Amino acid sequence: MVDGRPVGYLAYLRIVAVHGVIEIGSVAFAPELQRTTAATEAVSLLITHAFDLGFRRVEWKCDDLNARSRVAAERFGFRYEGTFRKAVVYKGRSRDTAWLAITDDEWPAVAAAHRSWLAPENFDTAGRQRTRLTAPTKH
Repeated sequence: MVDGRPVGYLAYLRIVAVHGVIEIGSVAFAPELQRTTAATEAVSLLITHAFDLGFRRVEWKCDDLNARSRVAAERFGFRYEGTFRKAVVYKGRSRDTAWLAITDDEWPAVAAAHRSWLAPENFDTAGRQRTRLTAPTKH
């Protein structure tokens, strides 16, 4: 919330507990929330909670044309796994969907990168980051 108004939301989607898979989606952040500590912390908390619940895999899917969403997912530590061509019909067009994920064995290193980036000492007195969030990923 900024000045009492919501500036974003995100949610768990496609939850398949039997397979240990959960998706984070419906991500919509207003410009004043994008690339902030609050946004990073919100995503990090959802991922942490999913793994704490015993999920083995957290997914992020986006329109393959949505480069900003894919860059954000990769910044958070999600690894690109491929594109499902003509996956859905969306807004009157055939949509290709990019799939990204973090698995439980990758999460400890990614979580450490999140904690390091979110640490108060990573920010100067004006609130500017000293180092960028570069979650470890293997491509």
